[in-house]
Amino acid sequence: MSGPLRLVPPDPDAVHELSGAPPVRPRGDADPIGELARELADVCAAAVHPDEIAAVLEADGLTSEQITGRYGLNDSFELAAALYARVPRAHPEPPPAPDPWRVRPALVLLRSLVFTLPGFGYALGAPLLTGGRGAGGLPDGTAGLVAAALTAWAWNQALAHRAYLRLASGGRAAAGRCLRVGAPLGALLATAAALALHGPAGAVSFAIGQALYLSAATVLLVLGRERLLLYTLVPVAGGGAAVLVAEPPRAVAVGLLLATLAAVIGAAAYQNVLAVREKGTPAPALSPLASVPYGLFGLGCGILTAVAALGDVLRHGDHADPAGPAVIALTLSMGAAEWLLYRFRSRALKALARATTIRGLPAGIARVLGLCVTGYLAALAALALAADAVWPDGPPPTPLRTAALLALGAVLWTGLLLQAYGIAWIPALLCLGAGAAEAVALAARLPSPAVVQLVVCACAAAALVAATTARLGRITAHR
Repeated sequence: MSGPLRLVPPDPDAVHELSGAPPVRPRGDADPIGELARELADVCAAAVHPDEIAAVLEADGLTSEQITGRYGLNDSFELAAALYARVPRAHPEPPPAPDPWRVRPALVLLRSLVFTLPGFGYALGAPLLTGGRGAGGLPDGTAGLVAAALTAWAWNQALAHRAYLRLASGGRAAAGRCLRVGAPLGALLATAAALALHGPAGAVSFAIGQALYLSAATVLLVLGRERLLLYTLVPVAGGGAAVLVAEPPRAVAVGLLLATLAAVIGAAAYQNVLAVREKGTPAPALSPLASVPYGLFGLGCGILTAVAALGDVLRHGDHADPAGPAVIALTLSMGAAEWLLYRFRSRALKALARATTIRGLPAGIARVLGLCVTGYLAALAALALAADAVWPDGPPPTPLRTAALLALGAVLWTGLLLQAYGIAWIPALLCLGAGAAEAVALAARLPSPAVVQLVVCACAAAALVAATTARLGRITAHR
């Protein structure tokens, strides 16, 4: 024998099955269903129907005979119903999903700088724009400079959209090929616009340089080379800072402008070559019409900004000054505008997750939109006050001018927001219509360009806010 015999107590259920006698239960197990409910508490609490619990019981191998013997019920469905009734519902919250719209503040600051620092080029290039007064009291050559800027602004907005689509579908190589053709063509069109409106040689040269810079900067921004673009702006930034103290000699100013232009063109060309050489998938054919509304939006924004800067001079001639601080504030605010675009998309996803009724999502979107627009306008107002303090030669700040600037900022930000969701024609047509209305008001020589800007931009902003709430209040907009 291998060892002493061990007496094993019989299984009460086995005795019941063999003899048909009632099962003998331990005295401590007076409530077997309650004991089972405690063991399966997590499963029962998370279940939305007793059948889910029944499936778990059957998966554990619990037979109808065992259920009858142990718990006095007929089958797993009756036992599941008893467990479901005993355990209160406690559905666990899903873990928070990663936010796809988080953005580093350093990147926002970087992009704000690369949008703003080129403005110093106008301070350095001011000697090139000196001369007699042309139409509307503006210096000779201003018309060509504005025409070139509007052309470049519209073209590069459309080009950037098309290149970003290529980047998403075919990689950097496809985007590089798009930019390799589109950027030089945009610079050529802007140069033709400057030459078409005759002006002094210095003003035309500056307009051509501006066209070349905008095309090259578009290449670097689309390819994600913001830091490199910032480095190329060091000469013009240093010269612009010096202008605040004392006006540098004309030769030095021109040299700094040419150094910046050569640096940004060289950097853009080199990065474009590297991008084209990268491996990528063939990009699908894209219709050029898809980028047209983005170009029209850029044109409309350019007209609105130009009228805001030059409206007083065009209306009152030599007795008024360009609103340089307004343009500086707008360019400085683009970093905050971009950050708030990301914040809107992030908060919109949270509003979508919290919405439990059909009207819940539009109400949540309206709240998020109100917070983001208010935040952007507060930043724009603060930057406008700072720009007025740094640029004393502009028109004196008044509540009317500030309100008009904020209305313009609301138009630009809500238009960019709709574009970020792929809704392009609404902001394009509204901004272009607002720009045309302000231009017609100037041509009609209405007394106050600021009042016109406030009324027109406030109406356009209200329409854009309504369109944003309606279109982004749909679940399908956030897929």
